[in-house]
Amino acid sequence: MRPRASLARRMVLIAAGWIFVLLLGGGIALERTLTSEVESNFDEQLDYILTAMIASAEIDASGEVYFYRTLGDQRFLEPGSGLYWQISGGDYEPWPSRSLWDRTLELEGVTAQGEHFDSDVHFYNSGQFAGEPLRIAERTVVLPGSETRWTFAVASATEQMDTQISRVRLILIWSFAVLGLGLLVMALLQIRYGLSPLRRVRAAIQNLRATGANRIAEPLPLEVQPLVDEVNALLEHTERQAEEARRHAGNLAHALKTPLTVLTNAATARAPDLGEAVMRETRTMQRHVDHHLARARAVGRRAVGHSRTNVFASAEAVRRAVERLYPDGRLDIAGNRSAEVAIERQDLDEMLGNLIENAAKYGGGSVFVTIDPDEDTAEAREGQCLIWIEDDGPGIPEAERVRIFDRGARLDTGKPGTGLGLAIVRDVAEIYGGSVTLGTSEDLGGLLVELRLPRA
Repeated sequence: MRPRASLARRMVLIAAGWIFVLLLGGGIALERTLTSEVESNFDEQLDYILTAMIASAEIDASGEVYFYRTLGDQRFLEPGSGLYWQISGGDYEPWPSRSLWDRTLELEGVTAQGEHFDSDVHFYNSGQFAGEPLRIAERTVVLPGSETRWTFAVASATEQMDTQISRVRLILIWSFAVLGLGLLVMALLQIRYGLSPLRRVRAAIQNLRATGANRIAEPLPLEVQPLVDEVNALLEHTERQAEEARRHAGNLAHALKTPLTVLTNAATARAPDLGEAVMRETRTMQRHVDHHLARARAVGRRAVGHSRTNVFASAEAVRRAVERLYPDGRLDIAGNRSAEVAIERQDLDEMLGNLIENAAKYGGGSVFVTIDPDEDTAEAREGQCLIWIEDDGPGIPEAERVRIFDRGARLDTGKPGTGLGLAIVRDVAEIYGGSVTLGTSEDLGGLLVELRLPRA
């Protein structure tokens, strides 16, 4: 019989493996960050000296460069000090610092034959001096009073920087080694004392078998409580889904009951406008069905995975459809053409279609859609795409802006509709983690609908 694996051994191996992986990954990331910071500080010092050189340089009567004030670092005067500068340009002989003595720096800005000139500082490593690796910062400029392209360069030996990096790495190695050992000891202690309450579980199960009871009545250790909580949460989630399904089925049945009653009464009475009543009530029933199907589709699509939809393309498609319904109206779209949201294209078309069609139907003839307004920088930082739909209609009173989202709520009953459009938009937006609010348009004076959706 194959021996059973020890639970404690498995936990030790898992803990040790995770400690090693996490400390190794964290150590590498921290080492690279600190090394990059040391190198960045080193480059900043070279850039500072280079800027001081250029600020101190002038052209004499013969066209050559000179310093009207000396550089403050004494190492430039000591041969072989490890800190050098050099100025090269045109047909003039390179002008090196005294610390270079009889040597000359080979600069990329000079060997590139003018193609290197872009007035930006360039940093690169050089091994032209045997046993003395250098870090060079150079910049090509044109000084006032001269048409020559002068290449200013500062070079420093990297020994000091390499020493700092080695010291940082050594400290990290010892620190993470001690930390890993301490974490491993803590994991062993946790496993030893953490698994001891499981013996009470075994005793409870033995008591269950001995007494023939159908449940464990005695309290179990707290270590089992998370599992019990998860099971309870799963049952609660299942019950909530079933209740939601029953509620939606009941809402749909209630919504269809009135149109069916109207059709039944009209058919029984052989009403002369039976055909018109059938068309009117079937459209009403279709909108109710579309509402519940849109919500169901949105829930299903969101569970499938991440989606990416271009907002501008969806708005353009909706505009073409709305312009056929309202040819006399004006519909403009502006804003960020590349904005994408994490929503299925069909659901975005559904929301924009309801909002833009409502604006064209109840507005005064002008509809303006803005994607990512310039004022919405805070929303952009929060990962939300803001869409404005504005019209020049009468708008909606502030007291009615909450109630209007209820299913079937309508303010203007003189125009055809079922009052489900805003309810569909709200439900689908909330399913994807977005929101929709109403306000007043400052430009057009009518209704302003703010639709916030998560960016892709």
